Amino acid sequence: MLRILLSAQTSPARLSGLLLIPPVQPCCLGPSKSGDRPFGGGPVQGLQRLLEQARSPGELLRWLSQNPTKVRAHHYPVALRRLGQLLVSQPRPSPVEQATLQDLSQLIIRNCPSFDVHTIHVCLHLAVLLGFPSDGPLLCALEQERRSRLPPKPPSPHRPAIYGGQRLEVALSCPRFLQYPRQHLIRSLAEARPEELTPHVMVLLAQHLARHRLREPQLLEAIAHFLVVQEAQLNSKVVQKLVLPFGRLNYMPLEQQFMPCLERILAREAGVAPLATVNILMSLCQLQCLPFRALQFVFSPSFINHINGTPPSLIVRRYLSLLDTAVELELPGYQGPRLPQRQRVPIFPQPLITDRARCKYSHKDMVAEGLRQLLGEENYRQNLTVPPGYCTDFLLCVSSSGAVLPMRTQDPFLPYPPRSCQQDQANFNSTTQDPAQRVVLMLRERWHFCRDGRVLLGSRALRERHLGLMGYQLLPLPFEELESQRGLPQLKSYLRQKLQALGLRWGPEGG
Repeated sequence: MLRILLSAQTSPARLSGLLLIPPVQPCCLGPSKSGDRPFGGGPVQGLQRLLEQARSPGELLRWLSQNPTKVRAHHYPVALRRLGQLLVSQPRPSPVEQATLQDLSQLIIRNCPSFDVHTIHVCLHLAVLLGFPSDGPLLCALEQERRSRLPPKPPSPHRPAIYGGQRLEVALSCPRFLQYPRQHLIRSLAEARPEELTPHVMVLLAQHLARHRLREPQLLEAIAHFLVVQEAQLNSKVVQKLVLPFGRLNYMPLEQQFMPCLERILAREAGVAPLATVNILMSLCQLQCLPFRALQFVFSPSFINHINGTPPSLIVRRYLSLLDTAVELELPGYQGPRLPQRQRVPIFPQPLITDRARCKYSHKDMVAEGLRQLLGEENYRQNLTVPPGYCTDFLLCVSSSGAVLPMRTQDPFLPYPPRSCQQDQANFNSTTQDPAQRVVLMLRERWHFCRDGRVLLGSRALRERHLGLMGYQLLPLPFEELESQRGLPQLKSYLRQKLQALGLRWGPEGG
């Protein structure tokens, strides 16, 4: 079934994946099996430059075959990568170049016994991308060398080892593979038999999709189907990893038994691994499909007392705080126990790790300068954390007439839990003559989306959804629009149009 499901879309453009693999660094490959170090100076580095600048497959072969005393193990991945770049412009080599490819593969076969494990992995996967046949001499020789470096494993008495499944597992485990095109994943999974798809392989696939924000429906449906079929054999620690990409990529699978299966697993495993249980619920929270029975269990006094004092206590309490917020805002029909007030902690008190890691690529500083010149720095707040713990990019207070108000004169926080309209009106009549509205400018950076750039990641969609339910008016600033602004004057004009479209006024005009 998986073969039929996954073989529908394959791409011949795998050579372009070689362009995504960074150049091989000699110092990363370590010493070869024979003890030669690849990071020597002079001629060794000069040969690498010659390989990287070769203009034809024949020239690559000439540099490798005519300099035997200078060639080191790490030069062969360099040559394969350059070969892929040369073949991108001419995917079908001439008969002369085909003979050259055969000579190059024979050269690698003769020397691969001296390669270290990492070099073998790199050559193996580059050769796969280049289209060398899986049963050809090059891949067979590299695979044999790879296996010879592994500790011996007794053969399974129930089923023999099959090359297709091993190839997929090795590929997903190799660090270089993390940049391969998703079409290669689809093809590899389609070629594997159902009995080869072990929990370990599927977890590696799930982690790969989540890490690289690949919202690939075929692969996600394959994971969902595997989870349903293997339900009885999976524990919650494995399930949390399989479910992770669905929440992160904001993808609800079509598999009809997906949610009933997870509810049964949660009922069976909830008391065994508290952190895994909460991680599964976090993924389901992003998908807006929290099961009431599991919530009643994690909010029960016995569960909370059990996690207190354990190493993951703080992270579990943070996740439970977010789940409690979801119950408050999104599940009015829930009547079970809730997280006690004394156990609640701020959900996301700081900008998310991905934002801090990519701050030099962010538009936040540019937008902040535009708002400072447009509104004045006293009229907005940056990186303000609002209850129950969501960090906002930029927050404005606006009067009912649309005037931007100085932040020093206003409480920037809306009450949490949100009050009813009658309570808000009563509070307005007793305390102020002009209730302020809170407007949150939300930066939607490129990495806030799945790889296709159209669907917000689950955590981002959750934050925007909850801020909106708490009463904040959201003004998204998409990365496509921000990237099209050339210089500060254009950005200020863009921000002015965005704010005026909401009916906002400021300065002398706002009065």
